[in-house]
Amino acid sequence: MCLRFVFLVITRVAAGLRLSRREEMWKTAEILILRHQISVLQRRQPRRPRLDRADRALLATLLGVIPKARRRGLRLLVTPDTILRWHRDIARRRWAARSAHGKTGRPATPRNIKALVRRLARENPDWGYRRIHGEMAGLGLNVTASTVHVRPAAAALPAADRPPQPPPLPGRMTWTRFSARWTPRRTSSPPALGTVAGLRPLPGAQQQGHTQAHVLAVIEHATRRIRILGVTVHPTGQWTAQQARNLLMDLGEQAEQVKFMIRDRGSNFTAAFDAVLADASIRTVLCNVRTPRMNAITERWIGGCRRELLDRTLIWNQAHLHQMLRQYEAHHNQHRPHRSLHGAAPLKPLPEPADLDHYRVRKRARVGGLLNEYHLVA
Repeated sequence: MCLRFVFLVITRVAAGLRLSRREEMWKTAEILILRHQISVLQRRQPRRPRLDRADRALLATLLGVIPKARRRGLRLLVTPDTILRWHRDIARRRWAARSAHGKTGRPATPRNIKALVRRLARENPDWGYRRIHGEMAGLGLNVTASTVHVRPAAAALPAADRPPQPPPLPGRMTWTRFSARWTPRRTSSPPALGTVAGLRPLPGAQQQGHTQAHVLAVIEHATRRIRILGVTVHPTGQWTAQQARNLLMDLGEQAEQVKFMIRDRGSNFTAAFDAVLADASIRTVLCNVRTPRMNAITERWIGGCRRELLDRTLIWNQAHLHQMLRQYEAHHNQHRPHRSLHGAAPLKPLPEPADLDHYRVRKRARVGGLLNEYHLVA
């Protein structure tokens, strides 16, 4: 008995010393929690004590005052997970009450935005929702990609909204029959395109009746600006070196900002080509053999140029090819949206947000109608 009494006295004195070193607010909160739990236990209840909403709110409020390190030593009727569940219930009831006023879900998409998305999808069947979203961002319309994605594409439009496509007349020459009949007699085939952010023509096998054209192009990784340097049928080391000199002249003072030139190991790039770049303090980086992913931005532009331009037209000669590529270069740099630039073009930043109720969207065709550009007019 005496030993137990001495033990209790020592433990209570130690606890009193710890309490004396704490702030008054902490001690008061702990005392209030303990007293309230005692009052809950003294209630006449048939089974285990139950806490109502007032009890939960009081305990949650007092626990917010006590530091996290001290909460572990408290003797509570509930577990910490129970306290967290109370907070989740309060938040759920709060938002449920707000939703009861009829303002549930996302705001409805305006009708003019829906009509514009349908129009872009109908007039450009090859565009995906990302391309349509980028075109609308270039117009200053703040819509999300998911809003454009849920709108039906041109193929999913009702039959009444689809563009009319009359069947070919009997005996009429179609483009399929024309290509099959006249392709072997053309003087020039769609070219093999060059590099992006590094110079490299892509050589192709000579076909019967075809002349393989080579295009030399560079692209800036940061701004995605494309520069088509030249088109030739017989690329040589002297020709590529001269195009490198022309590139440095076009860059002017901006050449000091260029640090690297990524290119492949083609035989058309000689030591003279690297020497021209080295004189401008530009380091040449070579890609591994058959590793297109090392120059992915280049391959992405080449694929886009082929799908949007070269696969949809017939190239008659070198002058025609050069003219088409110049128009595509202007479209790529001044209008085409890029996801890496958040929908902006390399030479055209995003405009200020616009209200479609005060403007009309006008279409301008490029390259004989193969490419469409849209602008706002009052």
